[in-house]
Amino acid sequence: MAIKEEDFSETFEISSPAYAMYQALKDLCLNNADYFQHDDTENGQRLHSGFLALIDHVNNVAPLVDDVRKASSKFDLDTETPGNGYRSFVSVVDMCVVHGVKLSRQVCESRDSFLFRKSHYAREVEACSQVMASLGSCLRLLTTMLSWSSPGELFCEEKHSAEELLKHAETINMYCFYGRCLGFQFCESIQQILKTISILMASFSEMYYSDAGLFVKATNSVWTGGKYLLNPELRARRIVNVSQCASVGFCKSFWLLSEMEFLGHLPGMVGPSLAVNQVISIPPEPLEHIAHDGSKVSIPLPTAHIGRAPIEVRLLSIVRREGMKIGEGKEKKVTIHRPSPVLIIHCHGGGFVAQSSRSHEVYLREWASHLKVPILSVDYSLAPQAPFPRALEEVLYAYCWAINNCHILGSTAEKILLVGDSAGANLNVGVTMKCIELGLRIPDGLFLAYIPVLVSFVPSPSRLLCFMDPLLPFGFMMRCLKAYACPIVNCESEMDDISESTLPSSKLPDRRKEGSLISQRTGSDTESFEEVSESDLLELAAHKSPLSEEGTDTLTTVSLTSLQSKPEADQAFKSLDNSLMKTEADKANDNRSEYYVSEFLEKYVLDSDTDSEGRKVPVLRTERTNGEDSEEQVLFEMPQELGLSAKFGKAMGNFASGMSNTFGFITGRKSPVSSDVVEVGSRKQDGKSLSSLPPGMSLLTSDLDTLLQRSPSDEFQFEVPKDPYLSPYWASDSVLRQFPPVSILSVQLDPCLDDCVMFARKLKRLGICVTLDVLDGLPHGFLSFSAFSKEAHSGSMLCVKRIQELINLDGNSCSEDDAYS
Repeated sequence: MAIKEEDFSETFEISSPAYAMYQALKDLCLNNADYFQHDDTENGQRLHSGFLALIDHVNNVAPLVDDVRKASSKFDLDTETPGNGYRSFVSVVDMCVVHGVKLSRQVCESRDSFLFRKSHYAREVEACSQVMASLGSCLRLLTTMLSWSSPGELFCEEKHSAEELLKHAETINMYCFYGRCLGFQFCESIQQILKTISILMASFSEMYYSDAGLFVKATNSVWTGGKYLLNPELRARRIVNVSQCASVGFCKSFWLLSEMEFLGHLPGMVGPSLAVNQVISIPPEPLEHIAHDGSKVSIPLPTAHIGRAPIEVRLLSIVRREGMKIGEGKEKKVTIHRPSPVLIIHCHGGGFVAQSSRSHEVYLREWASHLKVPILSVDYSLAPQAPFPRALEEVLYAYCWAINNCHILGSTAEKILLVGDSAGANLNVGVTMKCIELGLRIPDGLFLAYIPVLVSFVPSPSRLLCFMDPLLPFGFMMRCLKAYACPIVNCESEMDDISESTLPSSKLPDRRKEGSLISQRTGSDTESFEEVSESDLLELAAHKSPLSEEGTDTLTTVSLTSLQSKPEADQAFKSLDNSLMKTEADKANDNRSEYYVSEFLEKYVLDSDTDSEGRKVPVLRTERTNGEDSEEQVLFEMPQELGLSAKFGKAMGNFASGMSNTFGFITGRKSPVSSDVVEVGSRKQDGKSLSSLPPGMSLLTSDLDTLLQRSPSDEFQFEVPKDPYLSPYWASDSVLRQFPPVSILSVQLDPCLDDCVMFARKLKRLGICVTLDVLDGLPHGFLSFSAFSKEAHSGSMLCVKRIQELINLDGNSCSEDDAYS
């Protein structure tokens, strides 16, 4: 029996012109449903039912999205800046309708073809229908939030908790957002990037939680990548389960893939060449700063959690400027420019737990090229090893150090700008507040990209976007939040999950003395190591440092000591360093020893066996017969009967060792005595499990493909302190009134969008000069994709424009006329 249009088309008033697209989708679905109604094959009936279900879901969603659309304009910053979480969800629903229209048209145009793939399109239609149903559940949550919020307030009232809201979110099917419809809400250039990242994440999780040898993990990754490419449903299940069950150690290890050697060379290949790309190690010594009233202020040394340690910063500049210390090389005639009146201090994003200035070079190079001012990017210590307030302490110290030593950074620091994205932007706001509190020089401007100003899961509409965000899933966001803001919860549960290989060596407590060479850091350019003494710094003022050829990238790693080091400070440094040698450094050495012992036991002493419950357990290794070596040992064994020379055998052994170390870095986790059973998400506090798994239950690697979706409310087993330096939204009006001009940039599909809107509104109410830009079609963290996406690159160029406006480059630019040889 044919289906009549009046049987399904509800008559309701829709205020938005977008209803025409909704009606077009229903018409196409009706046409296809009629076509496949008499198809007796299984896939034909699936198509018939799928299109009917899609019609029903569109009918259910249309009035809900219209209600949200009508209310969304009340939450904008102003009429000139439309953007908030309610508008974002309306956009997502509209994009889903557009996706459904494209899919339905493809079916209409190809269904009569001999090569028409019914099974493929049946799965595509069912996936689209599931997404529409899940969006309907999200819209119902939004209507609840509208009733919970005060007029114009995007954050719900405190009497309503996130747990209360998310208990209603159990009906949301998150799997559908990570399968066939992955990234439908983003622009096309971003969709392919997100699909690649999702496949990598699923494949990497198998390597990370695999019990195979390191070499086998790497070779299997080729197969698993193809598996997740061809099976979107399996990929979706893997991603959702990993994001809900994996520890912050997995997040760190996955995001650290961008630090790998071959990716480290990418910015230099696709970005502009820099004259200066220099890593500087700032020693943790007493530092004084001249306040605005002329008094001297002692800057607090960063000591929280991991004790005193050097701070690494990266200096980037498109030209050589007077005072810059460049790596040793042949002296050649080069052009040296006068110091820039502007200095930009940058803090990278990464959820407070991952990434570095190196992984953000892909856009920093272009910024340095267009702005033509030095950029100093701070590599602050990362959680969970260094939770709040360690990173804030380090960025504040680096900020004051940069002002005191601006002459060696190629700047007079007449204007200082703080720029950052995500977590780095949060730290920049915290530093500004610290400057106000301590009476230090306040930066002349702030540029903040997709900043979280409320580091706790206070319900807001945009934060629900993390249920469908491929880059920032809900589980990952909660792990990062707990790791940084709740160290008591994580200090025991997470530290054991993360191998030291996942951290830059500079972030671990060590025994370095003043003036010693800092440990090697892999860079994307030519590297060298230098020790810069007081005499070296004096030479800088006389411009006697040797320079390499103009136009080439020079990355140097420099350990800087203060020009004004006093004997008392030196003695204090040595005294405290000795105490660190006995505490933090010994603890780090103990961790290394434990790792090596575990690795030795696993390789040479222990085997695994299966117990009565089917789980693998460690047992003593018995004497092997020929052919019984492990797969990894066989791959790396040099047969003696071949008669190879000892030298060649040693070389092969070194190669095998190098390969093992490389894959060990990729997996980013310690090798336990028995790595067959992985404890995932079974952390405890006060005897209570923080996971949906029963206490003490182990999760096998294969379980990540079979687990059921967990309730989002299960994540809320912790409490975030209401600290304004952690969550700047709670800062007092008296502090915020002293802020410099602020430029905020976010994206429509950013879980932190509401943070940006509410913070901009608060600053605007207090009379601060503030701008807000909301870009369409881009994800949180889009700056990292500026080299691969036209839209992301345009967004990066808008950032440059806003920074130029803040520092007024038209009147204070460093033109080429100020250059001299």
